[in-house]
Amino acid sequence: MTQDIAVEVHGNGEPIVMIHGLGGTSNVFTPQVEALSRFFQIIRPDLPGSGRSPANGTVSIGGLVDAVLSVMERSNVQAAHIVGHSMGTIVCQHLAQLHPAKVRSLALLGPLAAPPEAARGAVRDRAAKARKEGMVGIADAIVQSGTSASTRASRPEAATLVRELLMRQDPEGYARSCEALADAQAADLSGVTCPTLLMTGSDDVVAPPPAVRELGLRIQGARVIVWSGCGHWTTLERPAEVTEALLNFYLGKS
Repeated sequence: MTQDIAVEVHGNGEPIVMIHGLGGTSNVFTPQVEALSRFFQIIRPDLPGSGRSPANGTVSIGGLVDAVLSVMERSNVQAAHIVGHSMGTIVCQHLAQLHPAKVRSLALLGPLAAPPEAARGAVRDRAAKARKEGMVGIADAIVQSGTSASTRASRPEAATLVRELLMRQDPEGYARSCEALADAQAADLSGVTCPTLLMTGSDDVVAPPPAVRELGLRIQGARVIVWSGCGHWTTLERPAEVTEALLNFYLGKS
């Protein structure tokens, strides 16, 4: 499976592995790569079923954890700082629970423990829609619900990139990823003690600030940052702020 996973590596230093979410690719983190790669080695895969990596069989959270581990092994990385966005944060949490020695820190953007029960059916319906109709309608809906009104008005290029990321997904791979999210269960975070930073937007309907703060309480010593006027696509809607927060987090400036 490892050879089928598209991976980009930038820079040298302590490794940072960046895990995108549903509908995303490694390009979700492009705004952060240049600055971070001056100090760290950045490893960013397209998860199986997303972007340039095909879905070989069923996609599941456990399978995505294994995919991240295989990418780390392929890159000769014993332990890394782990960054995740959206569904990728669920993968990160399970990785930290199951393999704590491999996780030096967690930085989770738009994080959620698992989908609310009421949302699981809607995510499965989205999988069916992708298979039946393709990605255009889904992409338009995600732009409207996933980015803030402020972003759409003042940074239309960010909303455009979100739309492009969704439209370029393989419908079947995206559908299988939806099903993985619909089946996702929360990780047991009671034993997670690594430094943790949670970031979300004030207008994030997927990871609203109250839920993110509640998640933060489950991880020892976790810090929470909320970006005003920002939706769910944090790295694209607030690129400079996210980059600065990550640099401060890793370089010990905050």
